[in-house]
Amino acid sequence: MQELTLQMSADARAVSYIAGIDTRRVVPDAAAIDALAKFDEHLPEIGCDPHETLRILDEVGSPATVASNGPRYFGFVVGAALPVAAAVERLMLAWDQGAPLAVTSPVSAAVEEIASRWLLEILDLPRGSAIGFGTSASSSALICLAAARRSLLVRAGWDVDRAGTNGAPRIKAVVSDKTHITVLKALRILGLGTDDITSVPTDQFGRIIVDRVPPLDALTILCLQAGEVNTGEFDSFSELVAQGRKASAWVHIDGAFGLWARATRGHKSLTEGVEDADSWVVDGHKWLNTPYDCAMAICRDPQSLAAAMNSDAAYAAGTASAQKNLTLDFSRRPRGIPVWAALRSLGRSGVDDLVSRHIAQAALIAESLKAAGYTVLNRVVLNQVLARCETDQKTRAVVKAAQDSGTVWFGSTTWEGQAAFRISVSSWRTSDDDIAQLCRLMGRLIERFDPAGLVLGT
Repeated sequence: MQELTLQMSADARAVSYIAGIDTRRVVPDAAAIDALAKFDEHLPEIGCDPHETLRILDEVGSPATVASNGPRYFGFVVGAALPVAAAVERLMLAWDQGAPLAVTSPVSAAVEEIASRWLLEILDLPRGSAIGFGTSASSSALICLAAARRSLLVRAGWDVDRAGTNGAPRIKAVVSDKTHITVLKALRILGLGTDDITSVPTDQFGRIIVDRVPPLDALTILCLQAGEVNTGEFDSFSELVAQGRKASAWVHIDGAFGLWARATRGHKSLTEGVEDADSWVVDGHKWLNTPYDCAMAICRDPQSLAAAMNSDAAYAAGTASAQKNLTLDFSRRPRGIPVWAALRSLGRSGVDDLVSRHIAQAALIAESLKAAGYTVLNRVVLNQVLARCETDQKTRAVVKAAQDSGTVWFGSTTWEGQAAFRISVSSWRTSDDDIAQLCRLMGRLIERFDPAGLVLGT
């Protein structure tokens, strides 16, 4: 009985939190942050009452959260959790399923298999590709690039499973000079140093300049981007992927959020040619609006992924399609279930509407910023708006004032050596009224500061 009342109390507190998400400060105030000191206790000798533990987490912790689950959080391309995706997460917690194999959770294996099939359909990627449901784009990139390295070495006649990588043919990577840090991190973990990685210059929009790509060969991993993190731009896949395939290189696509443009009717052309790559990464907790801890490593050749990630043991052997043989995790939760729930609830048209609405809202923000006197630095082809004021000082002052307002949050960045800010639209909760509120605030803030970043009149 105590277990049930505790769960009911947790549900009630969670419902109360969500009910107030539209009016909650987007970032906590100083008092809420200072109150976190209440968590700094000595480890208790005798266990505390579970209800009291839940109470303090809610009453002290909830005010100190960032309302990324709300409608006016425009930072880091983080979508709010769809109600159905959050709901199935709660049911999954009750199930408490370990999901490396079908034998440990038949329902998880079945649902994740369906989710994989639906993902390939909605993203229009090669049917029969393998999908590993990982924790993040970072881990999924590591999974795909590990499969790439192993596959290239095997093709070169090197038995990497027996001999390891010491003395192996040298694998090289070619990346954009605007490539995401998680791709570089994955390459570093795999043992590629800066001497092994060539950064290709990009144009004014952040796209690889095609004729600056160095010669590729059968020991090269070519990493391309679907959605540059600041501008939202796409590399020229038709040309670059063809170039990679002609050289027998492995072509990997970092599409953490940008690959979702492929699920729309109006913006799919941005991704033309991406389907001919060897591997792809896409996040669920960005634009599909699943809860955190959900991303996908997708590999055209299932055997390449399964061979690189295999973790069969005498007591726990599985098929090549078992999730423990497609991801880094052995003990894992069924991350594909929220993906299944989101896709089933939205349907093909719902995903299209969600992504397309955010792209249209980003365009509205860009036009409003231009009208107010900001310089918009990108073409706004996706959900990213990159902008700045006339000076670095004023840009930083405006960003800080917007963040301090508590009504919105977006982050600062650097573009071509100058201070800028990036507004990302990706939450299903964000309405046109929320966009209008952001634009009104930005209109007031640009008038508040002089070029030195000082409040006018002081």
